[in-house]
Amino acid sequence: MFAVGATVAAASDSGGSASSGTSSRAPGRYSPDAGFARDMAVHHQQAVEMSFIVRDRTGDEPVRSLAYDIANTQANQRGMLLGWLDLWGLPKVIADEPPMSWMAASDGEAGGDGGHHGHDMGAAKPGALMTGMATKEEIAALGAAHGRDAEVLYLQLMTDHHKGGVAMARGCARQCATPAERALAQGMVEAQQSELTLMADMLKRRGAAPRG
Repeated sequence: MFAVGATVAAASDSGGSASSGTSSRAPGRYSPDAGFARDMAVHHQQAVEMSFIVRDRTGDEPVRSLAYDIANTQANQRGMLLGWLDLWGLPKVIADEPPMSWMAASDGEAGGDGGHHGHDMGAAKPGALMTGMATKEEIAALGAAHGRDAEVLYLQLMTDHHKGGVAMARGCARQCATPAERALAQGMVEAQQSELTLMADMLKRRGAAPRG
């Protein structure tokens, strides 16, 4: 909790200190900084949910250990993202903001409002809120599966989830103006790419493979 608080404080300082080389004002309502925080908080919440589901559907220790690590890491990161929004005085949900619309902002707009583009990234599958996210039907299928079936489905769903998360985190690493948030995003890219390699190997050991 201390580490999370320190990171949130660092984001607040970097957004409001002239010596940091960033604007003295908080990120705008539709800036990449705010959009990424809102969208990734939602994205992470589903990863936590799926990880808790599979924990109770299999006794396989490697899968349970991976699920615990993902749930713990992403819950902590979600807390940071929501904490930054609170510090910036920005809403956690905006009804008229399409998911991932912040990724349409140009690099030159990254420190301001970023524009309210409503740009559709076109990568989310039908029934999914954002790129990589599972549908309600897929979550239900995971909850109904057991043993190897649950392990394989979890690894496949989480592989898709991580791929979507990496794409979003790369967007923030390029566009976000807050140094602490950019650093967090780059850390997400590196950690989730490592987990993607691990999950591909775990699927192979179970005679399966990532989807599509």
